[in-house]
Amino acid sequence: MNRTIARRLAHLGTALLLGLSPGAFALAQEAPAASTLPAQELTPQTLYRFLLAEIAGARGQIGLAAQLYLEMARDTRDPRIARRAAEVALFARNADMAAEAARIWSEADPSSEEAKRLLAGVVSAHGGRLEDVQIQLARALAQTPANLDANLMGLNRALSRLEDKQAAQSMVIRLTEPYLDHPEAHFARAQAATIAGSPMESLTAINASLLLRPDWETGLLFKAQLLMQTGAHTEASHLLQEATARQPDNRNLRLGYARSLIAAKQFETARTEFRALLDSAPGDRDLLYAVALLSLQLDDPSAAEPLLKQALEAGHPEADAIRLHLGQVAEQRKDGATARKWFESVGPGAQYAEARIRSAHSLAREGQMDEARNLLQTPTEDANLNRRFQLAEAQMLREAGRTEDAFNVIDEALLQAPDDADLLYESAMLAERLDRLEVMEGRLRKVIALTPDHAHAKNALGYSLADRGIRLEEAERLIASAHELAPDDAFILDSLGWVSFRLGDNEAALEHLQRAYSMRPDPEIAAHLSEVLWTLDRRDEAETLLNDALAEHPDNEALRSTALRLRKQ
Repeated sequence: MNRTIARRLAHLGTALLLGLSPGAFALAQEAPAASTLPAQELTPQTLYRFLLAEIAGARGQIGLAAQLYLEMARDTRDPRIARRAAEVALFARNADMAAEAARIWSEADPSSEEAKRLLAGVVSAHGGRLEDVQIQLARALAQTPANLDANLMGLNRALSRLEDKQAAQSMVIRLTEPYLDHPEAHFARAQAATIAGSPMESLTAINASLLLRPDWETGLLFKAQLLMQTGAHTEASHLLQEATARQPDNRNLRLGYARSLIAAKQFETARTEFRALLDSAPGDRDLLYAVALLSLQLDDPSAAEPLLKQALEAGHPEADAIRLHLGQVAEQRKDGATARKWFESVGPGAQYAEARIRSAHSLAREGQMDEARNLLQTPTEDANLNRRFQLAEAQMLREAGRTEDAFNVIDEALLQAPDDADLLYESAMLAERLDRLEVMEGRLRKVIALTPDHAHAKNALGYSLADRGIRLEEAERLIASAHELAPDDAFILDSLGWVSFRLGDNEAALEHLQRAYSMRPDPEIAAHLSEVLWTLDRRDEAETLLNDALAEHPDNEALRSTALRLRKQ
């Protein structure tokens, strides 16, 4: 469960501090002031053309709708109609029509910064001269001093369609040069640098904006997000912690600080901060869910459960994810009936497959294997979903010791999808358990042929050869290739150590196995490491390792048989 929770917490922690990334930050600004509109008479002809355009659009004839709107804009010079013409033309991907409509809109309503920005954006995106774009934007900035700060913040939106992001950044630098006494100008530069992939330039620019306005919420949140995106999570948290100390009533800063703590994996402190926010807004569904997820991450399901229920009752949009978590909480306390009730309440969507699989496993644990299998065998219209259920059924049977039945389930699935790498790999692993080594080898080789970068298939085949002491050079090549694909996989390192041992290179074997065991204290890795230590005449270390591992995993057959064999020597 923790892997799923961590994924959702990571989304919370790296989610945009104000709902926007630095690249898109402040592009959605407030609408411009209302324009002085012409006293446009709604003639029968205008009404007819308007209806005709809307009907064309509704029928999917977007090009015709754009043409009709543009003709109306030419005739009426009404900025409202011109705006609609520009919007429809953009949707139709007709740059020429969009540019003409935007020009009419800008001329009909000279006070509209939005019209000027749209015109500049269309020109920049569709091959217009950059000089023309810059002139349009410079005019928009100079002619509306009352809205200068908002227009500076909207500069990057006007250039968002420009493919050359470095050119856009250079233009923003030139356009903001006269306004460097405004923090918004530096903010625009920071934003442009981020979009252009220059985080250090962005950091320099946002620092300049905060020198002019040290407690500016927008600038602080942008800087924190930038720091987090460059991996400086502690610095981001410290920045926002200081900001909230200066502005204790600023909810956005406090929320940003709490999220930065998640990104820094300071979950306990993050929960404390989110609880404080929740205390001031007890019905906030997002805060309820955040505190619940943090409680689950901190292995505190009793604290999480009531919060999850409250978030669900408050109408949180992640309702199915919440139901899934509630089912998992019930599973933890061995309440299978309640767990299944929650799982079964999950509707179609992203959580549906996991919920059904968990419900089936719950039934199997209570001895209701037939009911569990029926649940997973109920077909859906989604072939990928059906395959996932088949794999889950096989896993469930394997865990119950019914390896033959598990193999038959996968074999039947392979009749429908003979080249499915996941099914082939699973059937190979089951064949090994059934001592059908030729089947295992054949299917693993097919997986490797279909997906040459399948590290686990290469490792499984190499380990099987090494464990049987045959074709050791080929085994070493396969495992080494797997190691290149997944250098930090503990089980592949274990295989690398084991094949080194089989080849007589005990020192290399010891190095690989010690690293593998430090990464993952698995009982079978412990068995291999103990054998190498024993062979190197380091029997006291081997005995200590065996005793510790057996105390932790007393029923592991590989570990027990290794200990018995070594102690007889």
